[in-house]
Amino acid sequence: MAKMRAIQVSRPNGPFEFVERDIPEPGEREVRIKVQACGICHSDSFTKEGTFPGVTYPRIPGHEVAGIIDALGSKVKNWKVGERIGIGWYGGHCGYCESCRRGDFVTCSQLSISGVTYDGGYADYMIASVDALALIPEELSPVEAGPLMCAGITTFNALKNSGARAGERVAILGVGGLGHLAVQFSAKMGFHTIAIARGKDKEALAKRLGAHDYIDSLEKNPAKELVSFGGARVILSTITDAKAIESTLPGLSTNGKFIIVGIPHSPISITAGALISGRRSIAGWPSGTSIDSQDTMSFSALTGVRSMNEIYPFEKVEEAYEKMMSGKARFRVVLTTGH
Repeated sequence: MAKMRAIQVSRPNGPFEFVERDIPEPGEREVRIKVQACGICHSDSFTKEGTFPGVTYPRIPGHEVAGIIDALGSKVKNWKVGERIGIGWYGGHCGYCESCRRGDFVTCSQLSISGVTYDGGYADYMIASVDALALIPEELSPVEAGPLMCAGITTFNALKNSGARAGERVAILGVGGLGHLAVQFSAKMGFHTIAIARGKDKEALAKRLGAHDYIDSLEKNPAKELVSFGGARVILSTITDAKAIESTLPGLSTNGKFIIVGIPHSPISITAGALISGRRSIAGWPSGTSIDSQDTMSFSALTGVRSMNEIYPFEKVEEAYEKMMSGKARFRVVLTTGH
């Protein structure tokens, strides 16, 4: 039987292992994908470290996948061999639980997660449900498409559903792997975009990405600066520093919403009075379904939003993963298979 290369983790906190596996065959409602690129996301640590419930081993990580349909299951319709597709965090749903009945597939009780509950994109080939497929526009290369499958969809979807209207002030807290995409999406959606980050050195980049204003949180109080602008209708936090989140919250305007997409390392303390008096709210946002991924890529292709990536060959996964986990990557890390 034909073989493929794969990178697996055999146990929680185990090393990456280069193995040879049989090329898998798709089930009835599945397709086989020839992987061209796979982004390395911080959430891959759930599989690497075993911190996500339901992970079984050995497991191939990877949920920022871009590739080509290589084979179809017997009951697959409306997809063709050779089509360029992306696979994100969302890997399919059961179709039977209460969440599925109301269309809330993200919280499905049997949600499939690529690279977590089934094998992902750190391999030459992978199998995915037809529910998980998103068509890649011709304007995007595999390397450009991969990071949009998680970092892209998360920030795009959060902003699209934030309630902000064109012309209103939207602040992006952090200009890193998620934030550099959020700044672009915010500006392209027509929001008055204010980027907040540590250090004067990030200002030029933030404005090049589309920010109208920049706040250096080392020199100025972000909340006071936002209030001086009139307050932010939305603050999208892409960082993991709870204290920085707490200090920025008062920068919301009346009816403002603080949306968290980066998971803080510690609990967040808030003053209820500030929320009540200004009718302010705090919300979280996950990624989205396959159609959300496709919308993210279509918007990116149309408006020129692109991830800034560091590209590594398949064989350097350990180096690439450590670069991402250390926070030193500028801004996303992508593995390529050579296909």
